[in-house]
Amino acid sequence: MHDPAPYAGSDDIRARKPYGVLRKRSEFLAVRRGTKVRGAFVLVEAVEREDKNEPRLGLTVSKKNGNAVKRNRIKRRLREAVRLRGAGDMAVGNDYVIVSTPKALDAPFQDLCSDVASAFAKANKKLLRRPDGAQDDRKSHDGK
Repeated sequence: MHDPAPYAGSDDIRARKPYGVLRKRSEFLAVRRGTKVRGAFVLVEAVEREDKNEPRLGLTVSKKNGNAVKRNRIKRRLREAVRLRGAGDMAVGNDYVIVSTPKALDAPFQDLCSDVASAFAKANKKLLRRPDGAQDDRKSHDGK
């Protein structure tokens, strides 16, 4: 007859992500030390890890973005944007956190995808320029 549909966890391509997932608070805080790139709809934080394993991604969608329904919708949209356009711009050995803005909910999906992809690319450029892969990405301030 026909083969049964593949299930999550099988070798089906839909079940595999080209990146890992940040889960612990300490991992999210470690990424905060890294470089930051602001886009129109998201802020991308990135840091280089010691190991050179697959890139890892974390999403932050705070209560400022709305109720649980809106926050979950933003997370689904961001995951899909990364899957379609952003995963290719994630460098091996880096951790990324996408911090959402409320605009991400109503943004045209193509614009959101472009914003995520360009933010990843800019973050990677910044990390390559900095020898330590973190700290002091801001302009100096003389206090005046």
